[in-house]
Amino acid sequence: MDSIGIGLIGTGFMGKCHALAFNAVKATMGDVPRPRLTVLCDVDAAHTAQKASDFGFARHTTDWRAVIADPEVDLVSITTPNAQHREMAIAALEAGKHVYCEKPMALTLADAEAMAAAARKARGRTRLGYNYTVNPAIQHARRLVHEGAIGRLLHVRGQVDEDYMADPDLPWSWRCRAADAGLGTLGDITCHLVSLLHGLVGRITSLSADIAVAYPQRPMKDEPGKFGTVENEDIAQALVRFENGVTGVLSSSRAAHGRKSLIRIELHGSHGMITFDQERMNELELYVAEGDAATRGFRTILTGPAHPPYGQFCPAPGHQLGFNELKVIEAAEFLRAIAAHTPIAFDFEEGLAVERVIHGFVRSAEERRWVDL
Repeated sequence: MDSIGIGLIGTGFMGKCHALAFNAVKATMGDVPRPRLTVLCDVDAAHTAQKASDFGFARHTTDWRAVIADPEVDLVSITTPNAQHREMAIAALEAGKHVYCEKPMALTLADAEAMAAAARKARGRTRLGYNYTVNPAIQHARRLVHEGAIGRLLHVRGQVDEDYMADPDLPWSWRCRAADAGLGTLGDITCHLVSLLHGLVGRITSLSADIAVAYPQRPMKDEPGKFGTVENEDIAQALVRFENGVTGVLSSSRAAHGRKSLIRIELHGSHGMITFDQERMNELELYVAEGDAATRGFRTILTGPAHPPYGQFCPAPGHQLGFNELKVIEAAEFLRAIAAHTPIAFDFEEGLAVERVIHGFVRSAEERRWVDL
């Protein structure tokens, strides 16, 4: 397979991220089919035409069904709002296309289950957009854990915080309505934490959770004196158990002043500890309990060419990878797997496992008990 035709639906933050990745992946990685930027889709014709020119797409449309029906499109990238994921993904799979869908997988757990069921029957391959999981630092942490560098895993602490809903005067928006956004902090950012921990530790199988709304009412934009109800959670926390018996504590907030993209993970083992912070995404902290106690301490591991595929981007350590580079790595993995018919690291089945966890938070909080997933 020399090339793969790309149909991209959505031109916003993640749409542009996908377009950048498809433009860069062949030049960066080399050993992947060349993406053909075939057709771009969004709702505004003039805007979409301009973005098609900017991104390098051959054609543009305002009809997402036309993208799926296009015989030159092999892979459909979905970067639309959450509520549209199910319909678009299932339609693309039924048309025989490969599907690259941004997180969260769907609006509801039932939607995610339907998407996973469609993927099991389809000849097209699937990939969820959890690009933090391909970070060379995270992959190195995974190797350290599997090689026993910190002994037997005992306990995990995970924290994911942002401040995009921290201002109590921020106007009400679609993000506050369950019918449009689905979950709140759980669907927006906690899913990233869960995706990372499933790779580093194993799947979460049970949990006991609580959720809260920081600001139950928010002012309506351009309607002085009127307020809208916030229908989803700002804050969530849980005790969790993994399939291998490891225990953990997870917390999340989208109303945490000063936090921009904090995903902090602590992996506590019988012989040491590993910590990671997404706001310092090119670093790992490793503590190994050996040697003279007077000189023990955390070692900072700064990623470089020794941590593949960092070297595909830059031959020098310490020069840093960023969010968009992670999307290039993710796109490369998907394109390789399609061409070689090999397993995909984060397909719809893995995505469904994450959805079961984040929706399990809500069920546990509502029922005030531990739940099995």
